[in-house]
Amino acid sequence: MKKLKLALIPLFIITLSGSTTIEPPFKLNVLFIIADDLNCALGAYGDSIAITPNIDKLAKEGVLFGNAHVQYPLCGPSRVSLMTGLYPDQTKSKKLRLYVRQTIPDVVTLGQKFRTESYHSVRVGKIYHYHNPRDIGTAGHDDSFTWDRTVNPYGRDKKEEYKINTLKPKLDGGTLSWLEADGNDEEQTDGIGAMETMEFLDEFAESGENFFLAFGLYRPHVPFVAPKKYFDLYDLSDFEIPESSDAYLETIPKPAAISVRSKKEQVYLDKELSKTIKRAYYATTSFMDAQIGRVLDKLKATGLDKNTIIVFTSDHGYHLGEHGHWQKQTLFNDATRVPLIIAGPGILKDKKIENAPVELVDLYPTLMDLVEMKTPTFVEGKSLTPMLKNINRSVRQSALSELQVNTKSGIAQGYSIKTNRYRLSRWKHQGVYSYELYDHETDKKELNNLANHIDYIQVKDSLIKILSDRIIAAQKKPKGLGRQIKYAKPWQEPKRIHSTQKKH
Repeated sequence: MKKLKLALIPLFIITLSGSTTIEPPFKLNVLFIIADDLNCALGAYGDSIAITPNIDKLAKEGVLFGNAHVQYPLCGPSRVSLMTGLYPDQTKSKKLRLYVRQTIPDVVTLGQKFRTESYHSVRVGKIYHYHNPRDIGTAGHDDSFTWDRTVNPYGRDKKEEYKINTLKPKLDGGTLSWLEADGNDEEQTDGIGAMETMEFLDEFAESGENFFLAFGLYRPHVPFVAPKKYFDLYDLSDFEIPESSDAYLETIPKPAAISVRSKKEQVYLDKELSKTIKRAYYATTSFMDAQIGRVLDKLKATGLDKNTIIVFTSDHGYHLGEHGHWQKQTLFNDATRVPLIIAGPGILKDKKIENAPVELVDLYPTLMDLVEMKTPTFVEGKSLTPMLKNINRSVRQSALSELQVNTKSGIAQGYSIKTNRYRLSRWKHQGVYSYELYDHETDKKELNNLANHIDYIQVKDSLIKILSDRIIAAQKKPKGLGRQIKYAKPWQEPKRIHSTQKKH
């Protein structure tokens, strides 16, 4: 056995049979799993088509939150927010290609906090923002203060980009693209990431060292790439594509209409092509689920499941044709709502909290409570621990999200709250406010804007007050945060030569 520091030596017990077992350390570990661009199209969330047995099984081992929302429905800002427990107005990070310390250089991130408490903080894959697929295999926009060790997997999906089908000649991370890949799971970037995560679990099981182990998957983010067997799970006839018209756009504020028509090449797609793309998303989700299953099986095989908190979530939701839109960057439920499952010692099993709103900024203080650490004073989230022990409890009345939309006449600023029943969105453009109001009791798809409906005047007025108060609170500088740097500029993209000729 490896020589260990005294503080890390686990308690040995000799059984009657003479075999040696290891008692788990008193302190709890954390396995943090985050998918990329994953909405709630999962079996555990009631999707009858999705084949996601491992996530479904995890939900039965813990508490599933049905009304969890991100603070900004775009990769970079959302990830900075959840890793700091701060709102985007406080992180000053609302764009891609920003490192967390460009805007809040003194912040103690979630992983960094674990490091200060003598935990081993490890990242495998994507936690902070990466351009996907461009930055696969690199450190992306990572933060070195957060981790003791990092792994940047690089798989066949990256090497065979020339095979990928795409709506534009130039492949990028913002265009619908897909591929039924040859080979097996272990050759794909996320398959390699799963193997690396499993090796860390073996290492920690042997050493007894406490850990914060973050496994960030690159899927189901475009390109939707997975081995062919996952595509074979689904038939095109399984899928329906929502329809949307230009007349619908007249019923919502102009910035909201711009947000759902921002990608021209993805508007009014051919129905069969849309089904092909949606099938690819589900196939890639099933592939992602399989990699999570491998990691969770290893956690159990090592015995570490007995003293490890598991968190599973995504960086934001994802439109699959809803509102005539694909991908993210809207203030509709499809873009802000994410799966969130928390399981582990002391947490209720097989419970669903359907309506109580929660936010991803709540993860930082929740994990601090669960591992009995003191939450830094600057953290703005609320601990979900009471809800993990009693599903009838709630810690907040609304979930706050925001989005900036570029228009021909400048930036439109949007804020939105989701309560247990309603969504209210406020847009400010050229000094004028406009609103959206949706009643989820009768309109879960958020297609009927009730902002000007006479029967909802009192509801709207009360929600406007709640939203205004939440915006003011989210814009205040928290105590103990340190420096905030406004107007930091994203790093410039390097110029690249792109060949239109495919390899053979």
